[in-house]
Amino acid sequence: MMRKIINTPEAFVEETMEGIIAAYGDQVKLLNGDHRVLLSSAPVKEGKVGIVTAGGSGHLPVFLGYVGKGMLDGCAVGNVFASPSSQKMVDAIKASDFGSGVLCLYGNYGGDKMNFDMACETCEFEGIVTKSVRMTDDVAAPKQDIAKRRGVAGLVYAFKTAGAAADKMMTLEEVVGVAQKTVDNTRSMGIALSPCIVPEVGKPTFSIKDDEVEVGMGIHGEPGIETRKMMPADVAAETLVNRIFEDMPLADGDEVSIMVNGLGATPIEELLIVYRKVYLILKEKGVTIYMPHIGEFATSMEMSGLSVTVLKLDAELRELLRYPASTPFYTNFNK
Repeated sequence: MMRKIINTPEAFVEETMEGIIAAYGDQVKLLNGDHRVLLSSAPVKEGKVGIVTAGGSGHLPVFLGYVGKGMLDGCAVGNVFASPSSQKMVDAIKASDFGSGVLCLYGNYGGDKMNFDMACETCEFEGIVTKSVRMTDDVAAPKQDIAKRRGVAGLVYAFKTAGAAADKMMTLEEVVGVAQKTVDNTRSMGIALSPCIVPEVGKPTFSIKDDEVEVGMGIHGEPGIETRKMMPADVAAETLVNRIFEDMPLADGDEVSIMVNGLGATPIEELLIVYRKVYLILKEKGVTIYMPHIGEFATSMEMSGLSVTVLKLDAELRELLRYPASTPFYTNFNK
């Protein structure tokens, strides 16, 4: 039996969008009443590079929650765990073109890539310059298969740094460079303790025993790299961080931002316990943490579990990370 506080599965996406507009209508708006395209209401800087993303519903705050001042200009959204159509992406790109081109910044998923490629071709034909950068932060896939790496919670860091670069009126090439540098310096790894239920499907996306966890699980329920027995928080933190270190070694004197992200049904107390261990591991290595992010940044409906993301900083990324931003689900004016 599916237990969700909804009206009907068919209305899930539209009513979510209506709720966002009702709550945050001073920051975001629908494109001509379209429930599948969300735009920033922030005053437009003519000549600013536009930034758009797209993806399936069911991952709030990704993707919709980061539309706003200093981050994304537009977002196209599909059904739960399903890519929006290329036409919705075209609509978002056109609405986010302020005269200097548009960066399409999104996760490395087949449907999103195919539809964004088509959307960019359409927009280029109509005279809008577009560039694409795909997030590949999930280290569950081996380094030699980086093209298969999924974009997960690390997307938030890319939205933040690229959004700041655009707000500072950098050129399209410069904004693309910032986004790609963020991708190159970001790694994530997660564990899942339970599945989630897609409203229109009505059954769990996968099954796992009560005393097991799935290491490396994807945010759509994709298989991880191994199933292990339930482990203490410290062991979970070590497991995730060690995998990240294998892929992106850190040295004494390095500075990073850490994100401990809940997948939808993990109490923040548990996230803080994991962050505590991550902090201690990095402190022992002589690595400094700047602007930690602990909370729900990229979820998977009501999935229980978490992910750890490491963004290795340099002077530029540090400045862009702290640059002011204000969206319905991300505000750092007080940082």
